[in-house]
Amino acid sequence: MITYDFEYYTPSSIQEAVSLFHSLDQQGKEPMYLSGGTEIITLGRVNRIRTGAVIDIKGIPECLVLKKEAGKVTIGVAQALTKIRETQYFPFLNKAIVEIADHTARNKITLGGNMCANIIYRETILPLLLTDSQITIANSSGLKQMPINEVFNQTLKLQRGEMLVQVIIEEKDIELPFLCVKKRKHWDVGYPLVTVAALKKNNYLRFAFSGLCSYPFRNEKMEKSLNNQELSKEARIQEAIGYIPAPVINDVHGSADYRSFVLKNTLQDVLDNKGGAENV
Repeated sequence: MITYDFEYYTPSSIQEAVSLFHSLDQQGKEPMYLSGGTEIITLGRVNRIRTGAVIDIKGIPECLVLKKEAGKVTIGVAQALTKIRETQYFPFLNKAIVEIADHTARNKITLGGNMCANIIYRETILPLLLTDSQITIANSSGLKQMPINEVFNQTLKLQRGEMLVQVIIEEKDIELPFLCVKKRKHWDVGYPLVTVAALKKNNYLRFAFSGLCSYPFRNEKMEKSLNNQELSKEARIQEAIGYIPAPVINDVHGSADYRSFVLKNTLQDVLDNKGGAENV
């Protein structure tokens, strides 16, 4: 159980939620938005998260949108991963979702919860980065829409009090060939060593990674190396690995050397077109 008391609010509109946050923040209550709650509960039990107030956004209609119309797919951040996958609107995202935790947990984990989580993996970010998705953000001035690639750098760089509302993906990008390959030390059990996501657009491969470093990322220099047809596949991979933007994780799940070895073999499979369910 959580060992501290906190206030719990259930706003019915975006404006109410944002106003509540700023009011509670001024009172020193360190408020937090809640879309799923799995991480707040899990980390709250071990005092890794503390807050004096929780603002539950699951009752806000815009945060529960899940639709495909006018050439776009719009997903509210309070939608559970299981529900998103059931619609089959975004197969690339579905592939990333199906290997996050287990089915029971995915019934509770939301898109926004995974995107903004403290856990290092956050695999739902990968397809969004590669498809140039837009995100809708609410603040005291109203709503704004921004490319996720301009907002995400290790984490979503939201200003204090800003609230993530929706993700919007162009249908033409959803239909592009993709791969999403997750490698674990013990096959289907345990945390991933590395997840490699790839998307082909205009005959150019885009790549994003999770589990390799302490945050998910897309790196332009790595992409250029992996697309350099003047080099052999082995040379492309070796050059790309030299551009990994942060130290490779070294922990009980796998050493840095082993993770690098798994990454090298996974990239080889992707470049050989043997890496997953869709051809890239």
